[in-house]
Amino acid sequence: MMNDNSYVELLIARKSQPLMVFLKYLTILMAVFSFLLGFLSGNILFMILFVAFAVGAYFISLNASIEFEYQYCEREITVDKILNKSKRKRVATFETERMEVIAPSRSYHLDEYRNKDNYRKLDFSSGEVQQPDVTYTMYYDGREKVILEPNKELIDALKNVAPRKVFTD
Repeated sequence: MMNDNSYVELLIARKSQPLMVFLKYLTILMAVFSFLLGFLSGNILFMILFVAFAVGAYFISLNASIEFEYQYCEREITVDKILNKSKRKRVATFETERMEVIAPSRSYHLDEYRNKDNYRKLDFSSGEVQQPDVTYTMYYDGREKVILEPNKELIDALKNVAPRKVFTD
């Protein structure tokens, strides 16, 4: 049996959105063309466009590859968003005491929450539809509906500290 001080870490890669991949390559292509036109013609406008497209390509490429890292430590789940495998940003922290319920997304244990629309939806899953469904939905503090893709180790750690709030069926 695990103790309250268990530590679990899990990395989930978000499915790439085709629009972001297209925009990334389009802005890179536009940056190259504007650089070449600016270099060959000597027109400063094309160089300004080159800088704008290069900056745009940088920010789009950050958001084209997203991963979520779940960390469970000392009764707290933290979710970090990793952009392009280089920039890390803490996006959420959840305390197990304030968690209402966590169960598989299609579980009957979530039926009483389904018709309530006052919850803000936070999706930290891969975004891929899998069979069987591996996502879990957590209702947190009466305000947030959180979608996660935890592994068995993370669910077991949560079940150890909040057995009446964690369901696996």
